[in-house]
Amino acid sequence: MTVPKEIELKLIVDGPDLTVLRKHPRLKGSSRTKASLASVYYDTSDGQLRKAGYVLRVRDTKDGYVQTAKASGDGLLERLEWERSVEGPEPDLRALKETPLAEVLGRKSKLSPLFTVAVERRSYQVEQGSSRIEVALDEGRITRPGGKRASDVVSVGEVELELKEGTVADLFALAHEIGADVPFRLGVRTKPERGFALIDGEPDRVRKAEPVPLSEDMNAADAFRAVAHACLRHMRINEDIILDHRDPAALHQTRVAIRRLRSAFSLFGDLVSDERTEAMRSNLKRLSAPLGRARNLDVFLTRTLPAERDRHPDEGGLLNLESHLEAQRTEAYEAVRTALGSDEWRRFVLDLVAWINAGPWLTNGGEKEARRREQPASAFAFKVLEKRRRQVKKRGRDLASLSTEERHEVRIAAKKLRYGAEFFAGLYTGKKAAKRHKAFLSALEDLQDGLGDLNDIATGHEILSELSGTEAGAGSALFAAGMTTADIEARTRKLVASAAEAHEALVDVRPFWR
Repeated sequence: MTVPKEIELKLIVDGPDLTVLRKHPRLKGSSRTKASLASVYYDTSDGQLRKAGYVLRVRDTKDGYVQTAKASGDGLLERLEWERSVEGPEPDLRALKETPLAEVLGRKSKLSPLFTVAVERRSYQVEQGSSRIEVALDEGRITRPGGKRASDVVSVGEVELELKEGTVADLFALAHEIGADVPFRLGVRTKPERGFALIDGEPDRVRKAEPVPLSEDMNAADAFRAVAHACLRHMRINEDIILDHRDPAALHQTRVAIRRLRSAFSLFGDLVSDERTEAMRSNLKRLSAPLGRARNLDVFLTRTLPAERDRHPDEGGLLNLESHLEAQRTEAYEAVRTALGSDEWRRFVLDLVAWINAGPWLTNGGEKEARRREQPASAFAFKVLEKRRRQVKKRGRDLASLSTEERHEVRIAAKKLRYGAEFFAGLYTGKKAAKRHKAFLSALEDLQDGLGDLNDIATGHEILSELSGTEAGAGSALFAAGMTTADIEARTRKLVASAAEAHEALVDVRPFWR
């Protein structure tokens, strides 16, 4: 039994675009095959494999049944897989003997079918540079066992580029070439993931950030790739929801994912520096800017304004103010969908993934830079967390006397420290370290909450100040805006005092990485 590492780039497309892609010049001249594939995925009744990060399927092919087990891998490109032929459509536990799944399942576990993935696959063998890449075009559906209702089925439209031999750079070069003609998007959810979401009854659930799959044997460069992949996965899952319909929670999580990714650039600093790094950072900030405006209006309309109505239930001007800001929010969401739906954004995301996995930063410089990339991830994390904690400690001194701008700097420093603590959590798995990690994050979140409320106040001031001089902002709406400004300013002193206490508490908490 072989244990190969699968390196595969998944791209999401619509059915009509798959038809266009079949006629693409790079594919028309390549050797190709066509097959109908039906794969049934299995697990125990209590989901032992899923909890452990594995999937198991049996696929019916023209050459017989093939059983495949896969690990979750890095969450984007790489996975370990174990594959072999079996006699029939049921899983063969004996064939798992030399895999990690054997220990998870034991000898007496009973496996049951969960869902079926049926696709029509057209496969092409493409030569790109010095590499050989299999391009698979899949169109079909995922179905619950016995499912007959529309809610029991989700459609599948994917392009999978699997590196059979050669370099990852060639994989992305081919993706760019065919992507010039077909508007696909980076795919981050596997077919079994979508199947699990189907049977859970939440195929379009908004997702928060997941733990980053770090391990003690990783070096610093691998840690950055894992962190960046986790951020992109977080972003893309929620981005698809925004593109489908207006969802404030999905917008918030998409923005969080982007801010986490921007923080990763900062936390890893010189380690990921090359001639393209700054362009990647600035484009990420520029192209995602519309999300900030929409999120600020969401916060004001769902938190600040309802509190004002509770304080002043008879003030009719608040309704006019709400109406005006709701119109602005509608425009802001349209701007978000335009930005995320643009070809520029789609191409940028693919550029970003290519840079993360095959950019000059991985090979630039001499021995010093190579040693920096190859140092243990745990050693790198220690230095990063120490540095960021010192910044928060220093900048937050006498927090109550700081200006709004200075408090904002403390908030940014605290946010980067929190993201770093979350990114590197997988390197501190002992019981004592995990307990300290939880306590440290709790104290850090208290500080962030206080500083975040203060930032919401500052943002509220900006939103209300924009009403001046506008026709819609005149009269009762403008009066209500002035009243609201005074009310939220009155909260500032209490929030500053609370944030100062949270800062002192954080400084007293023992760092989990020491």
